[in-house]
Amino acid sequence: MVRSPVLVINSGSSSLKFSLFDMHAEKEVIAGLAERLESPQALLSWRGEGEKQQREIPDQGHEGALREVYALVEDLGAPLAIGHRVVHGGEAFSGSVVIEESVVEEIDRCASLAPLHNPPSLLGIRAMQRLYPNTPQVAVFDTAFHQSLAPEAYLYPVPMRLYREQGVRRYGFHGTSHQYVAGEAVRRLELDPSDHGLITAHLGNGCSATAVRNGRSVDTTMGMTPLEGLVMGTRSGDVDPGLHEFLADRLDLTLNEITTMLNRESGLLGLSELSNDMRTLTEAAASGNANAQRAIDVFCFRLARHIGALAASLPRLDALVFTGGIGENAAPVREQVLKHLPLFGFECDSALNRANGDDQGRITAPGSPAALVIPTREEWVIANDAYRLTQH
Repeated sequence: MVRSPVLVINSGSSSLKFSLFDMHAEKEVIAGLAERLESPQALLSWRGEGEKQQREIPDQGHEGALREVYALVEDLGAPLAIGHRVVHGGEAFSGSVVIEESVVEEIDRCASLAPLHNPPSLLGIRAMQRLYPNTPQVAVFDTAFHQSLAPEAYLYPVPMRLYREQGVRRYGFHGTSHQYVAGEAVRRLELDPSDHGLITAHLGNGCSATAVRNGRSVDTTMGMTPLEGLVMGTRSGDVDPGLHEFLADRLDLTLNEITTMLNRESGLLGLSELSNDMRTLTEAAASGNANAQRAIDVFCFRLARHIGALAASLPRLDALVFTGGIGENAAPVREQVLKHLPLFGFECDSALNRANGDDQGRITAPGSPAALVIPTREEWVIANDAYRLTQH
């Protein structure tokens, strides 16, 4: 039996991830994924101490999948608390909170800002409340870490009534990841917690970078939605706002069709016309595929350009941190990004970079400013917050 179990739920539109942590041992006991929900091919897979296992759950939705998760974790010990990842908390939440009805209502009000993300989170919360009516539950928001942004960083230069009446502003995302790796960088480099400057780059299928000053987010690349900023797997990142009207006029596309294109058909996939997966692209580029190399080149240049812009928010740059699936594993991408930043003095150590860093995670040569690879632990942050807020 797990001594201090905390369950983490991350509900997506057609999938959900779960993890069970033993907080006493500070380790993940079991983790899994339910995918293709609401379809005949719905599948639950998980890994504990043994080999990976899976179970078909045809036509099950979120609640059915969570009942299966309930059965798995109950054998290990009823959770003391349940933590939920919620993408958008708007301006209402600057930290994680114990879920009450007022919290659920506020998450629902933020659904218009994240229509693909918040509704599934609510489904997961409601389902777990029914399955565990007496277990405290906690919401951990992707946007919370960025609530420390100043108005000059979060306001768009549009009529202020849009901010006042519609909440149009920059919110930022991946907050749990940025907060965790920034804290780890401070610890590993023995920086002063109250006097440091970092840039953290969370690079996966979704990508964002953040300037962190003295433990607080002061600027970030994602905006009102996760579409703004860096080139991503299938998302375009920054484009000219006039592109929408141009495409609508030339191709007779609706706003919805254009937004879908920018979210699902662009980024690495759109540039390479091959894949949204950086592993596939780096292999193809190494074999001479010019389209794959083009996508990588744009990805790296855009990231370097944003890193340069984020530095304007910092008194100095103590370290650049790479994390996420691409950030932690794609050595050629990291090296190419650093080569775009000679102004900062980075000198990549190729051997350390290929090894994904030394004991500290450092991939730069002695005497060079620090660039680190630090694996993110978003689920652990959620579990830790849930435990901290509920177990007094």
